[in-house]
Amino acid sequence: MTERFDCHHCEDSLFGRKYVLREEQPYCVRCFEALFASTCEECGKLIGCDCKDLSYKDRHWHEACFHCSRCRSSLVDKPFASKEDQVLCTDCYSQEYSSRCQDCRKAIMPGTRKMEYKGSSWHETCFTCHRCQQPIGTKSFIPKDGQNFCVPCYEKQHALQCVQCKKPITSGGVTYREQPWHRECFVCTACKKPLSGQRFTSRDEFAYCLGCFCDLYAKKCTGCANPISGLGGTKYISFEERQWHNDCFNCKKCSLSLVGRGFVTERDDILCPDCGKDI
Repeated sequence: MTERFDCHHCEDSLFGRKYVLREEQPYCVRCFEALFASTCEECGKLIGCDCKDLSYKDRHWHEACFHCSRCRSSLVDKPFASKEDQVLCTDCYSQEYSSRCQDCRKAIMPGTRKMEYKGSSWHETCFTCHRCQQPIGTKSFIPKDGQNFCVPCYEKQHALQCVQCKKPITSGGVTYREQPWHRECFVCTACKKPLSGQRFTSRDEFAYCLGCFCDLYAKKCTGCANPISGLGGTKYISFEERQWHNDCFNCKKCSLSLVGRGFVTERDDILCPDCGKDI
């Protein structure tokens, strides 16, 4: 007895007939097309077993129906792009939708490498340094007056040179006595600590932090022996080549503050009038 060979769906015999296997099950052509065949996006007809099914993003076409939505040229075995459910050849897509190069004004074709900066686009070979005309590519660059420069060219043409290290200042920096410095180069002459963002003073055109300036140059208070900086509104009393902090200018005997009061002297001591009345 011969084993039966039937369509998995309608169970009609497949002996001597064309059939299609799907998941290891045989189907007659009529059942396969009714159950599984895709509908062509262009003509709306089924894509039968004897036709090539071209698919893109869950959409299907007959080979003869797969053409550019705008110029109608065939897209079979050609690059294409899609926009708003349309499939377009690269020429039509670039004319309609592609950005244009800021330099040569030609369309930047789909799939072409491009450079983007501040909302503008360039072909990779058109995005060049204004000075040396070499493509910048993925290297760092610096914009200046609407033009782009590679870092070496910018440093040669525009960057200020640090007074201390003589190297270009490409970002930040400070100005002191109308001269440019790197932040890390602008340091205290004595202790070498950075002065950028800190209070400092100068002597003989050299910059010092307040601590070093006081240690090196400030006069000492006769009362506490600490430096009197005179900076930042510091108040002090000066008498006969001696200086006191306001808080230290007190009567030697009773410690009464003598700021704004009369006083008398006994040898090197400063006394209030009461303590010095017997002198």
